[in-house]
Amino acid sequence: MPETDLTKEAEMPEITKSRIAILSTNGFEQSELEVPRDKLKEAGAEVHVISPDGETITGWSGKNWGNDVTVDKGLKDISASDYDALVLPGGQINPDILRTKPEAVEFVKAMYNAGKVVAAICHGPWMLIEAGIAKGRKMTSYPSIRTDVENAGATWHDEPVIADQGLVTSRNPDDLDAFSAKIIEEIEEGRHDRAAA
Repeated sequence: MPETDLTKEAEMPEITKSRIAILSTNGFEQSELEVPRDKLKEAGAEVHVISPDGETITGWSGKNWGNDVTVDKGLKDISASDYDALVLPGGQINPDILRTKPEAVEFVKAMYNAGKVVAAICHGPWMLIEAGIAKGRKMTSYPSIRTDVENAGATWHDEPVIADQGLVTSRNPDDLDAFSAKIIEEIEEGRHDRAAA
C-alpha cells in the first residue's frame, strides 16, 4: 500500500475511538438529546453532555417539562480540540437560549472551523445560523424555521437527514435513527475541509 494511503487511513477515526460533545441547556427536546447520546455510546463513542454552566439540564417532552439529564462538563472546561463531533439537540427553548450565549456560539464555530462534524436537529440549526456557518450549505430543519435557514443563505431540503461536508442536519424526532447513523458515518470519514466561518 502506498504511504499516502496509509497516512489517509490513519486520519480516518473509528467511532469507537471518537469523543463527541452534545451541547444543550434547559428545554431541549427530550428524545433529541437522549437518542443520539445513547446510540453514539452504543456504537462505542465517548459522549459528554455539555451545558453552559456544567449544571444538570431539564428536557421538554410533549407539552411539559421532561426529565433531567446529567451534564458531564461546562463550556469553560472544554475546547474544540477535545472532540471529534458536536451534536446540537433541538426543542424551541434550548437553542433559543444557547444562541444568546457567546461562549456557546463560539464553541460551535470553533468545532466547524476545525473541520469537525457538527450535527443539529429540529430547531438546533438556529445555532448554525448564529455561528455564521449556514451560508452556502445544504440543510434541513424543523419546518417552522425553514425561512430562518434560507435567510441565512442555506438551501433547505425536506429530507430526514442531510450531510454537507460534515455538517449534518435533520428535521424532527422521527428522523433520529437516520440522524444518529449519519453522525457516525461522517465521523468515520475524518476531518472535513471547508471554508472557515
